[in-house]
Amino acid sequence: MATKSLKARHLELADHNRQLEILNGGLFEEGELPYFKDKIAEIGEFPLKPRNLEILQINVGYMCNQVCEHCHVDAGPDRKEIMTRETMELCLEVIRNTGAHTLDLTGGAPEMNPDFRWFVEEASKAGIKDFIVRSNLTIIRANKKYHDLPQFFKKHNIHVVSSMPHYTKGKTDKQRGDGVFDKSIKALQELNAVGYGMPDSPLRLDLVYNPSGAFLPSDQAAMERDFKKALKEDFDISFHNLFAITNLPISRFLDYLIASENYDDYMISLVDAYNPSAVQNVMCTNTISVSWDGWLYDCDFNQMLDLKVASKVQHIREYNEDILQNRNIIISQHCYGCTAGAGSSCQGVVT
Repeated sequence: MATKSLKARHLELADHNRQLEILNGGLFEEGELPYFKDKIAEIGEFPLKPRNLEILQINVGYMCNQVCEHCHVDAGPDRKEIMTRETMELCLEVIRNTGAHTLDLTGGAPEMNPDFRWFVEEASKAGIKDFIVRSNLTIIRANKKYHDLPQFFKKHNIHVVSSMPHYTKGKTDKQRGDGVFDKSIKALQELNAVGYGMPDSPLRLDLVYNPSGAFLPSDQAAMERDFKKALKEDFDISFHNLFAITNLPISRFLDYLIASENYDDYMISLVDAYNPSAVQNVMCTNTISVSWDGWLYDCDFNQMLDLKVASKVQHIREYNEDILQNRNIIISQHCYGCTAGAGSSCQGVVT
C-alpha cells in the first residue's frame, strides 16, 4: 500500500482544513452566505439521511494520464495512491453481500490500477446488475497495453461513462490539455466499432460534460442534442446519454476559483440556483463512496475533503449496511453544487 510521510499527511490535512474553512464561509462576512444545512432544514431534510443503497462507488486510485483544470480529485501522473488487491478483496466481499445493484469504478484513470482487470473480472462474477467504469477516453490511446480496453469492456458488459468536455477541439484541449480531443475522438470511434453507444445497443456509452469555467452547466437535454448532432456529423460518433455535472468548489477547481477571483460570484450563483426539489435525490442518499485505501464516505466530493461517514463503521473491512443506513450524511457548503438548478450527480441531473 502507498504510504505518506508525516509531513506530507500534515500538509494534506492542512489543505483539507483550509478548503473546509473557505467552504464554511471563510471568504464571506457573517450571514452573507446562508448555510446549506439551514436551507435543507427549511424543507425538513436536516439532518440529511440515506435512503435505499443503490450504488457502491469505488475509487481505485488517483493516478491519471491527464491533469484536468477542474478535477476535484487532483488526479495526475504523479499521484501514487493506488488501491491494493488486499483492499479490493475486502470490496469484493462487500459487493457479494451488499444491497447495491450498481458498482461504479472511478479514479484518476481507474484503468491505470495494475489490478484493474483482475478486479473487474472478479466483480463481474458477483452479480452486479450495472457495472460502470468512468473512463477519460484518452487512456485507451495512451499506451499499447490499453488499446484493447474496448474489447475488454465489451466482454464484461461494462457501462462506460466517459469524460468529454466539449464537441470542439479548442474547448476540450483548453480544459484537459493539448491532444486530448483527438485522442478522445479516436477512442470513441473504437468504442463505437465494438458496438458501444450505437442505437439499441445494450453496450452503454454515456458522456460527461463539466463546465470549463466559473459557471453552471446549461440544460442537459439541450446539450445532449447539440453533442449528438456535432459528433455524428463531424466524426460519425454515436453515444447514448450526456450527463451535465456541476463543478463543485473543492480541490483544483476551488484553487482556480480563488486564483481567478471568481469564488464569491460562483458560490453566490450556486446559492441563487438552489433547488429544494433536488435535495431528496442527491447522490449521497443512495451511494456509498470507497476511497483507494478503503475508507467510507457519503460521496467522492466528501472523500476529497477527508470527511468520512458519520458512523462507527468507517472502513470497508468493518462494513455493515444496516449501521451505515442509519447515519446522518455529512454536508457542507459545497453541497449547493449538487442542488443547483436541476441538481447534479455522477449520473447527471437529479430532478
